[in-house]
Amino acid sequence: MKQGSVIGNIAKDLGLDVSRLSARNARIDTEGNNKRYCDINLSKGDLIVAERIDREALCGKKVSCVLKLELVLENPLELHRISLRVQDVNDNAPVFKNEIIKMEIQESTAKGARFSLDEARDADIGENDIKGYTLQRNDHFVLNVDIKSGGRKYCELVLEKELDREHEENMNLILTALDGGSPQRSGTVVIHVTVLDANDNAPVFSQTVYKASLPENSPLDTVVVTVTATDADEGVYVEVTYKLDHVSDENSNAFSVDPKTGEVKVNGQIDYEEESSYEIQISAKDGLGLASYSILIIDITDVNDNAPVIYLKSLTNPIPENVPPGTEVGIINVQDRDSDNNRQVRCSIQQNVPFKLVPSIKNYYSLVTTGQLDRELVSDYNITVTATDEGSPPLSSSKSVQLSVADVNDNPPVFEEQSYSAYVTENNKPGSTLCSVTARDPDWRQNGTVIYSLLPGEVNGAPVSSFVSVNGDTGVIHAVRSFDYEQFRSFKVHVMARDNGSPPLSSNVTVSVSITDVNDNSPQILYPAPEGNSFMTELVPKAAHGGSLVSKVIAVDADSGQNAWLSYHIVKSTDPGLFTIGLHSGEIRTQRDISESDSMKQNLIVSVKDNGQPSLSATCAMYLLISDNLAEVPELKDMSHDESNSKLTSYLIIALVSVSTFFLTFIIIILGVRFCRRRKPRLLFDGAVAIPSAYLPPNYADVDGTGTLRSTYNYDAYLTTGSRTSDFKFVTSYNDNTLPADQTLRKSPADFAEVFGESDESPEY
Repeated sequence: MKQGSVIGNIAKDLGLDVSRLSARNARIDTEGNNKRYCDINLSKGDLIVAERIDREALCGKKVSCVLKLELVLENPLELHRISLRVQDVNDNAPVFKNEIIKMEIQESTAKGARFSLDEARDADIGENDIKGYTLQRNDHFVLNVDIKSGGRKYCELVLEKELDREHEENMNLILTALDGGSPQRSGTVVIHVTVLDANDNAPVFSQTVYKASLPENSPLDTVVVTVTATDADEGVYVEVTYKLDHVSDENSNAFSVDPKTGEVKVNGQIDYEEESSYEIQISAKDGLGLASYSILIIDITDVNDNAPVIYLKSLTNPIPENVPPGTEVGIINVQDRDSDNNRQVRCSIQQNVPFKLVPSIKNYYSLVTTGQLDRELVSDYNITVTATDEGSPPLSSSKSVQLSVADVNDNPPVFEEQSYSAYVTENNKPGSTLCSVTARDPDWRQNGTVIYSLLPGEVNGAPVSSFVSVNGDTGVIHAVRSFDYEQFRSFKVHVMARDNGSPPLSSNVTVSVSITDVNDNSPQILYPAPEGNSFMTELVPKAAHGGSLVSKVIAVDADSGQNAWLSYHIVKSTDPGLFTIGLHSGEIRTQRDISESDSMKQNLIVSVKDNGQPSLSATCAMYLLISDNLAEVPELKDMSHDESNSKLTSYLIIALVSVSTFFLTFIIIILGVRFCRRRKPRLLFDGAVAIPSAYLPPNYADVDGTGTLRSTYNYDAYLTTGSRTSDFKFVTSYNDNTLPADQTLRKSPADFAEVFGESDESPEY
């Protein structure tokens, strides 16, 4: 049959689903033969011819030629045996071993003598084998055809008319062999007959059939058997010559016979697996050509000379790491060409792998998993399969199977730390790096590729993405904007690490971002008001002793920590030795008792510094009047001018020089006016004096209880409607260290206006 010819539909015969043949890796294996004679059409399920099948090469002269096939399917493993009978076709003609058969016959040979002829060989069998012989018509011989014990036909030349050497010494006859095929084929050979002088007796073998047993792989020149034949004649006719006849071409070199001694020896390779027995015809001829024949039958005994052969029929490679135990990953077939116990095979693998061999069908084994695979622990396996037969001594062979484990996305990314902390100073630049998070994924390729992202959230009501960002590839977290410690001191963000597997796996980590303070806020003075913003005055009784509380500077700092630690310093004063200020409390106290020589007007410049690096500060002016009653208080207006900015000093000097004449005249006029007005009692204040308690913010109260001014003085004012004079009464101070003053002064509003000047603000009473 031609290649591709359809033999039959085995899918239909076996009841198989044609649509699953490809998925189950259906295939045809030929038992004991490496040639692939047949194949399967996976789309139709047809058994087709893959290679020309030669019955004669496959089975020789066997009557029944059966090609044993195996249909193998996986998932699950199935094995179907297929016996394919190969029918003979008359594609071989009969062939004689030699082109010429030479015969020597005595002229004295009587009629009816028979002479054996070489058989013709036809590789075909049955009806296509040799059916008969024909002999060319002649005057002396006829052909006799007979059948041997094995069923083979042979022919003999029968002498029908006496020979006459003097009349005809040589003659040629044509012998034709015919087979029974259609169309019929034939083969011919020439028989050359030489007529000799008289010879009465032919050699005679001691046995008609010789039998011998020979182990395979016997060395060359091993004597198998010795045949003997005797001749009753005398002289030169007694000498016998031995020869092997009717030996097929494939066995022609296996044995040889010594023509003189009759010893049959091994002449080539003897292999039981190729030929288990031999039948050879041996001829014995005397000196004048008379011959006789005997049959030699040699049985070959098997020797364990073939190691098992391991075939890897199927292998799932790579295998996913998440396959359950018991999963079939490969199919192994073991064959041994020996027979009986020599072909019984045991198959095994090493113990240190999570696999085992499970016997399946005949010499098939399934390679299955015995435990859970983990590519992150072992990514490749080198499995050694060992097959050992039961011969003596046993032979074994091994085969290495390389099996890779395919990665499955079974590991989520894992952060190197359970949580991360980042510290950043306020006023940072947008885009600056806060910290870096790192997650590891032991999976392979895209399953192990980690991508970072921020989880949705809010910080102070704003999306977390408006504060920080994360690099998706590196995990570096950047600040999106500048942070202000005074707005918020810390916040938390959640970072997700996700792999690129399918489906993706992820894990989260918390990053705590702490903002460290920077000294970026100057102290803020709450009381008194900062220098240049308002005019603040405190009264100090003349009887004040050393250590008496006079006033207190109150300040705050928006920073924290040491940046908010405030210290108070008097940087300038009218009398440096009269007043001191608490370094950390801001309380202004007298250093000594007030004396009569002390100036009534005392001006203090107080500096408030924080403890930051660099230090920031703020200043304020404090105006103190040493007096027991307001009648003694001089004009207050000029006090504010005494603390003019130092930078204006040079300009004032120049101005004084240029207008000195005008200035002297102005002083004389002022002195004159003041002298006249002092003779009239007037009210000192006309709503122009600032009450200290009015400048203390209500939310800033003394919290340390160490003498902070608590509404330092209380004043009661009694004013009559429509009258220009009023009563102004001093009330005792709440401070124990302040000297009491309980006096009432009367002055008209005009007097106050003269001393302090006109004020835009309304007086508080």
